[in-house]
Amino acid sequence: MSHAVGRSGSTRPSLSIGEVLAELQPEFADLTHSKLRFLEDRGLVEPQRTAAGYRKFTRADVERLRLVLVLQRDRFMPLKAIGDYLDALDRGLEPPDLPGGAPRAPRAVLDGGAVGPDRFVTDQRRLRLRRAELLESVQVEAAPPLDALLDDLESYGLLVGDGSGYYDSDDLDVVRTAAELAAFGIEARHLRAFRTAADRELGLVEQVVTPLRRQRGPGSPAKAEEVAREISALCVRLHATLVRSALTRRGT
Repeated sequence: MSHAVGRSGSTRPSLSIGEVLAELQPEFADLTHSKLRFLEDRGLVEPQRTAAGYRKFTRADVERLRLVLVLQRDRFMPLKAIGDYLDALDRGLEPPDLPGGAPRAPRAVLDGGAVGPDRFVTDQRRLRLRRAELLESVQVEAAPPLDALLDDLESYGLLVGDGSGYYDSDDLDVVRTAAELAAFGIEARHLRAFRTAADRELGLVEQVVTPLRRQRGPGSPAKAEEVAREISALCVRLHATLVRSALTRRGT
């Protein structure tokens, strides 16, 4: 089941609670004002409020409500399980197939491998993994154990998370790549130079991009992001080329 369900605010609020009922009741005849308020009280949908306190729903809210009602009616899922399902979607995960199952990182992320020259930040919803989900998603045997490796990566500044206990797809790539390097005896402490080099490359990118971000105009933010991606890709290409060239000269 694939649904585009976003939290409130993803699009301009436009529908009143009466308009939402009028749209959904033909498909869900037992839907009432009180049931909608109950679903809101349970945190399954979070409509915005006007200054006068009236609820205003986005199109994303309506689709979210439709998904909740479908899961109730067709899958007989309790509200707690539906909440977990929505939480997985909100964090970019694949929801569990059955109640009580564990959400998973999307297959495209798990199969993506390490970051390459053509893979950089996109406008897609960022993956948000809990620590246990991150470790489960790495899918690489490592020595030291992954839990200890993750601690080491954080202690050396190679892994920072988002400050709220979640990790994204870039963090997953860092742990997975570090685990693969560990098989060759390369420890987390040996990787600090990569953090230093990345910070220096970021400084180069910011020198070019900051003036673009300050420009006024509807296309300025998009232009700045495009330039940042292009420079980043060039930096990665240059780094890979220099390493390959050095290995070639040494006959490795």
